[in-house]
Amino acid sequence: MSRHRLAALATALVSTVALAACGGGASGSGDSLSLVGFAVPKAGNNAAQAAFAQTDEGKGTTWKESYGASGDQSRAVANGLDADYVHFSLTPDVDRLVEAGLVADDWDAGANKGIVTDSVVVLVVRKGNPKNIQGWDDLVKPGVGIVTPNPGSSGSARWNILGAWQHVIANGGSEAEAQAFLTKLVGNVEALPGSGRDATTAFQGGTGDVLISYENEAILARQNGEEIDYVVPSDTLKIENPAAVTEDADPKAEAFLDFVLSPEGQAEYVKKGFRPLESVEGVDVGEVEGANDPSDPFPTPEKLWTIDGDFGGWDAVNTKFFDEDAGIVTKILQESGNS
Repeated sequence: MSRHRLAALATALVSTVALAACGGGASGSGDSLSLVGFAVPKAGNNAAQAAFAQTDEGKGTTWKESYGASGDQSRAVANGLDADYVHFSLTPDVDRLVEAGLVADDWDAGANKGIVTDSVVVLVVRKGNPKNIQGWDDLVKPGVGIVTPNPGSSGSARWNILGAWQHVIANGGSEAEAQAFLTKLVGNVEALPGSGRDATTAFQGGTGDVLISYENEAILARQNGEEIDYVVPSDTLKIENPAAVTEDADPKAEAFLDFVLSPEGQAEYVKKGFRPLESVEGVDVGEVEGANDPSDPFPTPEKLWTIDGDFGGWDAVNTKFFDEDAGIVTKILQESGNS
């Protein structure tokens, strides 16, 4: 097992920490809520928690958090890890909790369809883009080292690999050609960490020439002083991350979800590089530090695909691409020795 995979497991199992929501200014013990999520939106969640604490309803709220790879975190909650509020990479990771009787089956009935954060798949490169990475086709060239998380544990990885597949299909390629393209891409992978955040850490540590990642991860890294650049491909995949309140949650968890879906709540995620939800009107985007163009931080790609609109939904995707025995991506990874 690689050191990156070990690190991901350690994050998933041991990362539970106590976090006080800042600035509440309330007296008394308040409410303590448990948040379990995938690692990528931690900075956005923490910003939203602090802003929630400034509201009358959020005063005095404190948080216990656990972050790790999305699939690992979802399975941990299904197996007994305490959670009032979950925030995962993929809708099926919440559906797993519906099947376990831990989340209501109408959790995605709202205008946002259960989604709380949006982003797009981008290509993160070294400062100055020395390999001149401009789009998906550059990833399969000889000598280009790729970092992307493992789709067996990471939701981030599934967005990434599907973006590469659809690039071929949407430009007139056959499924055989798309499979050959993924095989070449996987052949250039230098590291396959357990989560999106671990993949970012590996790239920042010097591994690879390009990191396939979320746009918000690239923006946040630049906000934190990392000397990197990123490219938004002209054709890419829209990332939609769900959140839900568990059946036995403290009522404050529902209040927090309502806040996250407000213009004020979405604005906190925007500051950390997430795109505002289309279902929430009136979000103040303003300037976003770390974006390629802070005054116009979220350019619209020429082609922006979605899981529901272009792949037939997650049930179809998981069967076709990620089935443990017959999935296209599963087989490619096994044959490459990178699974």
